[in-house]
Amino acid sequence: MPGGRLTQQERRQIALGLTEGLAYAEIARGIDRPTSTVTREVMRNGGPIAYRADLAHRATEQRAHRRRQTARRESVAATPAPGRDADAVHAYEEAFTALLMQSGLPKMTARVLVSLYTTDEGSLTASELVQRLRVSPASISKAVAFLEGQGLIRRERDDRRRERYIADDDVWYQSMIASARSHAVLAETARQGVGILGPDSPAATRLENIARFVDFVGESITRAAEQAREILSTKPETPPPPPSDEPPAPRPDRG
Repeated sequence: MPGGRLTQQERRQIALGLTEGLAYAEIARGIDRPTSTVTREVMRNGGPIAYRADLAHRATEQRAHRRRQTARRESVAATPAPGRDADAVHAYEEAFTALLMQSGLPKMTARVLVSLYTTDEGSLTASELVQRLRVSPASISKAVAFLEGQGLIRRERDDRRRERYIADDDVWYQSMIASARSHAVLAETARQGVGILGPDSPAATRLENIARFVDFVGESITRAAEQAREILSTKPETPPPPPSDEPPAPRPDRG
């Protein structure tokens, strides 16, 4: 299986496969690359709809040039833990950021959230985020305010009185509950229109159906979040090693 960076021809084959509606795994088999390589390549260069081979190749060359010209950051927060491939971590963070952007998050907001998720401590100060992402404090402040408003992060002061931004285990639960509350507000607002427009009108029927649907979704979110909350604080089990194709070693003869 070939290694190294994707060639321009391979990127053109990826673009052709996306146009034909092929799955990432099928595209990867066609160019003899891991599926993860194709997935990262597409997600960091616009996603399956916006991917363009020539633009992706040029962007990759520019990123490589910038990395060669830029000294490695000295911040502990930005240094991968021992045993981790720095390039693989960087590629993963870019792919994760692109995915969050596709879900609707602004780019800087997505970068801040990914930084918090991929830090072992799960927290960073504003100055650490500035150094890690090499952006202005104002950009960090704006992104943090948005994430905090969405219930995706929280803040607290550490023993040095520095404000830290945290993405801990319970944040996802609180975010789901906040989402359920917003559904309840939407349902209540829709039902207000039923009385105003007249209960027998087509518009009122439409609003009542919307309210019933949103009520059901909100209740389902709350129920699922309550049932799954313990997952957030449970350490995943280590998967068993894959079975070996080799026959077991013969036992020694004790006779």
